[in-house]
Amino acid sequence: MNVGQQRAAAHPPAHGPGRAGGAPARARGTDRSAARRAELIAIGRALFADTSYDALSMDDIARQAHVAKGLIYYYFRSKRGYYLAIVQDSVAELVAFAASGAELPAVDRLQRTIDGYLRFAEHHQAAYRTIVSGGVGFDAEVHAIRDGVREAIVATIADGAYGRTDIGPLARTGLFSWVCSVEGTTLDWVGRPELTRAALGELLVKTLGGTLRAIEELDPSCPAPPPARRDG
Repeated sequence: MNVGQQRAAAHPPAHGPGRAGGAPARARGTDRSAARRAELIAIGRALFADTSYDALSMDDIARQAHVAKGLIYYYFRSKRGYYLAIVQDSVAELVAFAASGAELPAVDRLQRTIDGYLRFAEHHQAAYRTIVSGGVGFDAEVHAIRDGVREAIVATIADGAYGRTDIGPLARTGLFSWVCSVEGTTLDWVGRPELTRAALGELLVKTLGGTLRAIEELDPSCPAPPPARRDG
């Protein structure tokens, strides 16, 4: 091997194997960043579980989370951005739970979905109030999150009751009105938990049966499933 070959072996070109090692390094950095962001969201979910948005300052959050305030700004830009990320993460978990369990019988899936919904409200009371009330004043982003939850629940019920989600306007409006009544009932329940979660869940299942029967009466193309029928 001559001197030129030795130099080439010792210093490979930038476009060769030496550069290829940069991609995994960047990927590792991205993974670490995503993991750190997820960790901060998990911390925030615990902090805001029963505490309103206005009750915690960024200094409070940083101190209780044992992180530098600048780190939260780095990932979320502002307190509001941090809080929205926490709410979106919580809601995504709720929606994913509602959409799962397709292998279960319709009634079991519905009961499971309602119980999961009530558990979320029970353990994330401040976030639930924010979502249902639409945030402080008119907050378009929180409204969008709330609307997404409503549509996901309506789709879950329609799929379980009718085997499809492309339902007509009357059926959709009927199910939508039930979901909105669930929000108000749940909001009252977390403030005055006089019923057990199981008792409230059973009540909500029964009221949905009434809604499904009313929809069938007005729109025969959407027959109520057997469990919702009075003679079922």
